[in-house]
Amino acid sequence: MQHTKQYKFLFLALGISLVLLFLANLSLGSVSIPFKDVIQTLAGGEATKNSWEYIILNYRLPKAITAIIVGIGLSISGLLMQTLFRNPLAGPYVLGLSSGASLGVAFIILGAGILPAFLGNIFISSYGVIIAAILGSFVVLLAVLLVAQRLKDTMAILIVGLMFGSFTSAIVSVLTYFSTAQQLQKFTFWAMGSLGSLPWKNISILGITCLAGIILAASCIKPLNALLLGERYAKSMGINFSKTRFIIILATSLLAGSITAFAGPIAFIGLAVPHIAKLLFKTSNHLILFWGTLLCGAIIMLLCDTITQLPGSDLTLPINAVTSIIGAPIVIWLLLRKRKGMYS
Repeated sequence: MQHTKQYKFLFLALGISLVLLFLANLSLGSVSIPFKDVIQTLAGGEATKNSWEYIILNYRLPKAITAIIVGIGLSISGLLMQTLFRNPLAGPYVLGLSSGASLGVAFIILGAGILPAFLGNIFISSYGVIIAAILGSFVVLLAVLLVAQRLKDTMAILIVGLMFGSFTSAIVSVLTYFSTAQQLQKFTFWAMGSLGSLPWKNISILGITCLAGIILAASCIKPLNALLLGERYAKSMGINFSKTRFIIILATSLLAGSITAFAGPIAFIGLAVPHIAKLLFKTSNHLILFWGTLLCGAIIMLLCDTITQLPGSDLTLPINAVTSIIGAPIVIWLLLRKRKGMYS
């Protein structure tokens, strides 16, 4: 009963924090907009200045919603991978999906120079980059799934995912070596990640894809609890392990692949957020942990995006740099805890 009250309090606190951070994200930036005008605009009213209304509805609101979707998707992907592989350092990138997306984009951006001009212009468009990233993730997913059919050991699949990631990263390195400075600049900007350049149409597609991934992941909550004690225990509990593993890999691919395609490779959120949720809720029950991770992911991504805007300044930091600055110390701390045998 005490735990139930504690969980309710934490969920309420996280929910309120999410709403406040969402409003703060819309309010802060190079142009500071009062909370009152933000709320009036969201409610369909008129802000004190027309320019504030334009900024909120056409720039900050799409970016904030994208941040929430990205935070939820990446953090849930990390939780799924850490439970499936029973490895606290596993994350959505271990299957090589992000590297596959990077490879697809690298082929388009860095290889566009060898194509005829009219074809190069078509492929180098924003839609061309998005399609290339999705195809890259999908090809790596197919390769991992084919290997997974032959491997029974989940740790072996983890290593295979890392090898696919290394392989695709090596090809990207070769492509960058032969690229011009202009092509390298374009690829570097994409690799930094961005939440603010998506039109509503793309946000809708991203939202639908991530919703499908979240529904698939939520259907595995009960099997995830059994997987904490290992593959054999899960099978003894009547869990169809192969089916569960396939659903988890598919859900992770949908979430991590689509997010990387639309927002670029964003590091550490998938790795660090599940651990923050575990520290807050102090439970391994995925019925609680799943929704806690979801809320924490949205909050931390909104926080990172708010920091990138540098309130009062025209400068905007790359989102990937901010998530790395926050996530890297957490990963180091986890490694130290694991070395001391304190990780549970």
